[in-house]
Order: sequence, then C-alpha cells, then structure tokens
Amino acid sequence: MDYKKYIAERIKLDGVEEDEIYSSIALPPNSEMGDYALPCFKFAKVLRKSPAIIAEDLKSAYITDDVISEVSAINGYLNFKVNKIGLTKAVLNDIITEGAKYGSSVDGSGKTICIDYSSVNIAKPFHIGHLSTTVIGGALYKLYKFLGYNVVGINHLGDYGTQFGKLICAYKHWGNKDEVERGGIHAINDLYVRFNNDADESMEREAREYFRLIESGDKEANEIFEWFKSLTLKYVNGIYEKLGVTFDSYAGERFYTDKMQPVIDELREKNLLKESEGAKIVDLDKYGMPPCLILRSDGASLYATRDLAAAFYRKKTYGFHKCLYVVAYQQNLHFKQIFKVLELMGYEWAKDMVHVAYGMVSLEDGAMSTRKGKVIWLEDVINKCVEKAFAVIQEKNPNLENKSEIAEKVGIGAVIFGALYNNKIKDIVFSYDKVLSFEGETSVYVQYTCARANSVLMKSGNVGTVPENYQPNAQEFEVVKQLAAFPEILTEAADKYEPCYIARYAVDLSQKFNKFYFDCKILTAEGDAKSFRLALTQAVLQTLKNALSILGIGVPDKM
Repeated sequence: MDYKKYIAERIKLDGVEEDEIYSSIALPPNSEMGDYALPCFKFAKVLRKSPAIIAEDLKSAYITDDVISEVSAINGYLNFKVNKIGLTKAVLNDIITEGAKYGSSVDGSGKTICIDYSSVNIAKPFHIGHLSTTVIGGALYKLYKFLGYNVVGINHLGDYGTQFGKLICAYKHWGNKDEVERGGIHAINDLYVRFNNDADESMEREAREYFRLIESGDKEANEIFEWFKSLTLKYVNGIYEKLGVTFDSYAGERFYTDKMQPVIDELREKNLLKESEGAKIVDLDKYGMPPCLILRSDGASLYATRDLAAAFYRKKTYGFHKCLYVVAYQQNLHFKQIFKVLELMGYEWAKDMVHVAYGMVSLEDGAMSTRKGKVIWLEDVINKCVEKAFAVIQEKNPNLENKSEIAEKVGIGAVIFGALYNNKIKDIVFSYDKVLSFEGETSVYVQYTCARANSVLMKSGNVGTVPENYQPNAQEFEVVKQLAAFPEILTEAADKYEPCYIARYAVDLSQKFNKFYFDCKILTAEGDAKSFRLALTQAVLQTLKNALSILGIGVPDKM
C-alpha cells in the first residue's frame, strides 16, 4: 500500500492539489513523532493561516481508522501513526506474494517513453565519459518498464561526419584487414590517431573525397564504413552485456540524412528560417538564446538539423508520452534550442521532450590512462574493478566457491552503483577503493547485506510466515516502514529521472536491516518472533534484489 497516497487522498485543502499534498508528505526524522509527517508551512500563504493553525485544523478533520491509528499536530507539522500490525502484515504479505514484481505498477500502461542514451561514436572505443549516460539510461529503461510503460531504448549512433573519410583514408594507406579484424575497435582508433598526427594536405583532400563517396553511396567506401560499424557494435555490445544494458533501436545520425529536408522546408514555410552570414538559422534572441544553426553556409547540416528530424521521426513512429535525452549537461543549450524550435513550429508535444542532464566522470588517479595518456577506456575501468573485487573476496573469504563469477557481479555492480548513487547532475570522481568498500554507501555493502539475508534463510531451512497479530518491535518496524516505501521511491525516481533515489533507498534499507540483524535474534528466536523475522528477512532480500535489478546490478548468493 502507498501510505502517502492513502493519507493525501483524505486531506482536503482549498486551493491545494492532492499531488502537492502527496509530494509534501515525508518520513519524520524522529519516528516517535509519527510514521509520516505533513509540513504545513508551504500552505500558509495560500490559506492565509499560520502552519500551526493549519495543522490543528487538519488534525480535527482527519478521521482515524484501521490504517492510520493516530494523528497529532506539533509545531506546524501534521504527524500520522499507522496501525503497526496492519501495515506490517500488508507489506510483508505483498512482498512475499509479488516477489520479483514487488514495487511494480501499471501506471505507465498504454504510454510509450523513448530514451536516447549511450549514443556511442562508430570507430571509437567506449571511454569513461560514456559511463553515466549508459547506466543512467539503462536504469531508467528498466525502471519505466517496471512501472508498466512501453519503453524504447535508442542508441543514437555517432555515424556521420568527416572523420569517417579520414578513417577510410588512413586504412587505405596504413591498414591491414587481418590486423584490424584482430585488433577491432582499438586498431581502428589507432588508425584515426595516426591520421591526425601524420596526414598531409593531400591525405586531407583524399579524406574529404572519401566522405563524399560515403554520402553519395559509393559501394567500396560504404562497405568499409559498414565493416568499421560492425566491429564497433561487436565491441560495445560486449560492454553493454556486462552492464546489463539493452537497446531497441540503433538508428544513428546517418539514418536521418533523408529526413532533414522536410523539417527545413517546414521551418521555411513557417517563416522561422532566417539567413545569417550565409547560414540558415532560427532566431532565438528574444528567448535569451543564441540562434539555432540549421544549415551551414556551405549547405551542410548540423547536429540540430538531425536532432529535429529525429524528434519528428520518434513522435511519428512511437507516439511517445515522453522522449528523454540522457546527455551531459554541456549540451544544455543545444537541447533548449531544439525544444524551443519545436515549440515555435507549433508542436504541443515539444513539452514532452526532456533533457536528462548529468555530470562528468573522472578517475581519482591517472593509473588507468591509455597508451596515449589521454583517454580512459571504460572496459579498463570495468576490468580493474573486477580484478580488485576478486582480490578483496580472496582476502576476506578465500574458501568461497565461484569467486570469479562473484567478483564479476561485485566489480561491475561497483562501477554502475558508483555512477548512480549521487544526483545525476553532480560530477563524479571515481575511486576504486571507495566503490569496492564493504562498508558505507556502496553496492558491495548492499550485495553483502543480500548475502547475509540469504545465509539466514538457507540456515533456517524454510521461510517464515507473517503471524496474524504480531506486534513488531521498534527495529523490526523501522525495516517494515522502509519496505513499505519502495513503491513510492520508484515513482519518485521515475518522475524526477533520478536513479540515485533507488540506489540510496537500497543503502538505507540495508542499514536498517543490519541494525535489526544485530539487535534481534533470528535463527534462535522462538515461535511467532522467529517466523516473523524470517519473513522480514525474506522480504528485505527480495526488495533489495528488485532495487538492484532496476539499477542493472546482480546479487551473489554468497560473498
């Protein structure tokens, strides 16, 4: 049951929407005051009353029942205490019955969400800068599916530009087919680096010609390009598989080359296309933005042209409810311009376009830099994390079976969680030691909590049941309340495009369970207490698995 919703539906405030009441309800810092609290300060201006009077009025009007057993008004807060026995029984039975579906909903039924994320460049290896877009997008993809939406994951490939002419030129001069096949993406990247370092003017002209040949449909040039593309996708799909990330479309920039002209024509017809120094622009000066460049003076298209074409294609093809772009905050202006141009064109659905911006990722030290000392490959970060995880497991539990498999889950989970735990807009300094700590706010801590819960259940030989009228003690009820909050946490994460809420929830639940684990006997308890505590342990394990699954993180049975 969503207790916040239950409470919000029963509170009536003139001029205040139910959604605003719902979003204002929080968990009080001191559980003795109540299980939920509604601060009334933000309603004072609308109602022209003091928060204390508003709280007292609401207390007088609220009718308690078998769900909410007590209501109090203290210093402008309306506090609610739930029926502990009823809440406990309902939550644990829901989790045990629903299992892997606990927290899911049908809220998104009939609605489609497009998510543009990762968007790697053809012929370039995955570097650490791709980590956030990939795992944030991957988590949102799983989250919206869990909430009943039809989700379309789009990898908007960077497969258009003069660099591909340079690549073909470099391959023609210095490449070897067998060596490129063996070396894959890194061999291709080496050719590109060599071109930038060693190409003379004649090779630059040759490269431009090769790009022209690609655009004009030349058979040989496109065969080489498609070969580079297949090697790139083979490489990145290996990383996507490790990260548990999937896509439904790989339609990249090239896909929209024949879809741009109708957009340009419509901009012209609606008198939005202006000329500026030979280029074609949409003037956004009155909206506090520089002009949106549509065509360069030589007639070439730009990112904006292709992104506008992509927006129209996605709306027509998928009829999206929302279209998300998981792209770094450096592109804030670009997306503001795109969305504003769509709005000026008269499309009401421009408001459904969302830039999910995120901060940058860097490493604590330079140890993982490549041979060139400039770029940090994501595969190297993953491999180093797995190696370090194996070393930690070897030290802590040398007799553990399947150490390599467990180290893979722990190491990859640490990489994902390290990028998801903080608010997405914050820059991240990635620390191997920090993300692999068994204590603190890490995936390893959550995974270890799962292993601990699983060990208890395995030793018990059975799972518990929820006794009919069991009165939970303080530690037990703290865990129950945290379990009850999972569905609303998922809704909040979806509404705010913030997977960090789920990551933090998993840590909070782990902390509350571990306090219960150390304070309360489980296996040596007797009667209803033992049965209840086993059921509570099972519920915690299932909920943590559900949370980590949405984030793309596996759960070892033992650690």
